[in-house]
Amino acid sequence: MALVACDQSEETAAPEPTPEPEAALRYVPVAMTALPGWSADKLSEALPAWRHSCRKILNLPAAKALGPGVGTAVDWHASCETIGALSDDDTPGLRGFLETHFAALQVTSIPDEPGLFTGYFEPILEASRERSEAYSEPIYGLPQDHVTVRLGKFDPALKGKSLVGRVQNGQLLPYRNRDEIDQGAIASQAEVLFWARDALDVFILQVQGSGIAQMPDGTRQRIGFAGHNGHAYGSLGRWLIAEGELSPNRAAWEDIRNWLESNPEKARSALAVNPRYIFFRELDGDGPLGAAGVPLVAERSMAVDTEHMPLNVPVWLDAEHPEGSQRLQRLMLAQDVGSAIKGIVRGDFYWGTGRAALDKAGRMKSTGSYYILVPKALIPAS
Repeated sequence: MALVACDQSEETAAPEPTPEPEAALRYVPVAMTALPGWSADKLSEALPAWRHSCRKILNLPAAKALGPGVGTAVDWHASCETIGALSDDDTPGLRGFLETHFAALQVTSIPDEPGLFTGYFEPILEASRERSEAYSEPIYGLPQDHVTVRLGKFDPALKGKSLVGRVQNGQLLPYRNRDEIDQGAIASQAEVLFWARDALDVFILQVQGSGIAQMPDGTRQRIGFAGHNGHAYGSLGRWLIAEGELSPNRAAWEDIRNWLESNPEKARSALAVNPRYIFFRELDGDGPLGAAGVPLVAERSMAVDTEHMPLNVPVWLDAEHPEGSQRLQRLMLAQDVGSAIKGIVRGDFYWGTGRAALDKAGRMKSTGSYYILVPKALIPAS
């Protein structure tokens, strides 16, 4: 939400342009066996991700709605019991179960537009508990003056909407932006969890939303999303391209790093192009936590736009592979969200942890489509 004050200097305002109509969501039934690459995927590799989501669903109230078109938690209980009973490598059993008990619905928009699928990963960055000359970039926890206002508590029509800010002199104000925070504006308000070596590593950590801090003695600590400053995401790569500093086909993270190292006097102002700032918390357990509240599984978890795709449901993906040699045609679970993941056919493919995952995620900007898989009992009889 935005509050905008407008000073109209002319007596007669020009007519406002007619807004473009928003795209509409449409489901197109597809035979399960006709899904692209259906017979080739090793479906059992998705079982760990699906079991994580099933544990979440089974702990929800039975009548809890999971999202438009996918019923309530109780509608998934029988499927989750079957998923839990399958052996880890039982691809034939899972394939037979899905073909018998599930239906595939292709998610499309009206007007029809090609889907966009990007990639993300969990970075590993060098960090220390203590500040030093070598470790001087803060990774902050959630500040004490950070306030989130759930607007649905004030107006049911605003359910799901929120404002992030800070209270000063009895007023709710926007929270500090990246440039202000980098200049020390919250030093007295937020605990520093770790001190990192490199400013770009911290920036990448914030874009990805989670990561692993590796200490000088080799020990590691996983950290995850605790909150944000309420500002919109700004793409550093796109800005460098628009400024003519990088070419469109040479704007991956390593290209950005090389530019920053070659232009140290411009580095801080360039990073401030993204005013959004992420705060973190320490995590225990396997895998980074997605927005669905479950650990993500490399190459089987995906971030989606929850305006159009509910969390914790299975999805069939058909998209270009970033390496170009094959297609990504596989069973995935919708388990995360992202501030830049907006649209009806839009997804972010989780590649895993470390440098190899970065290489794939950084190159992925793929067209494609996806299909939501739901129990047949939820499909109205024709």
